[in-house]
Amino acid sequence: MTPHNLEILHRDGLTEGGFAGLKEHRLVTAEKVWGDQANPGAWDGIGNFVYLADAQFDPKGETTMHPHKEIDVISVMVEGRIDHQGTLEHGGSLDTNDAQVQRAGGEGFKHNEVNPDDTKNRMLQLWVMPEVKGEPAGYKKFSPPWGRTTRIYGGTPGDTQSFAAQTTIDIAMLTAGQEIALSAPYMAYIAKGNGQLDSARMTGGDLFKGADGSFKAITDVQLILIRTLP
Repeated sequence: MTPHNLEILHRDGLTEGGFAGLKEHRLVTAEKVWGDQANPGAWDGIGNFVYLADAQFDPKGETTMHPHKEIDVISVMVEGRIDHQGTLEHGGSLDTNDAQVQRAGGEGFKHNEVNPDDTKNRMLQLWVMPEVKGEPAGYKKFSPPWGRTTRIYGGTPGDTQSFAAQTTIDIAMLTAGQEIALSAPYMAYIAKGNGQLDSARMTGGDLFKGADGSFKAITDVQLILIRTLP
């Protein structure tokens, strides 16, 4: 039985799109940003979280260099690696499970994410609208360890680990059998692995929201958890 008020969106039930050297499923395209270009069937986001895409890069594929302004761009590697180019931390790279956060602010930034390998990789991209416009551009990188939950975005202004915001993003790297408590409102994406919320079974590519409870990893799970601070 599915817990009361739990909603699940299955990635593979959405139309696949893409651009440049990648294919992607867009699971969140908030109307306040995308308007009538919102992906049919996608969800509207939570707080200032407005976009979630699950992308596979072609071998040697790249996004090509492009700009962003007044948006915070979060990239999470699920499989493979990425070479990072651009105006923030040019020459860096992300390995499997790493994450980077690029704050565009009023200054803006340009970037190109490149798959350096001869095999496909997989990367998530999330966008969050800034609460204060005109901030300086900035960059942060994270390597979340297994067995822990790592805050990569949001929190109080005194926290120097992540950019301050009322909308928060955590990466929970859960080992098989590990549990994490959830309380609404939240939105969570299983990047890889299998788990269950009470009696509801879910798998990689499932976006879910709306029910309090305890999420238990059946296999090792990479879980992206988006919430709003009270």
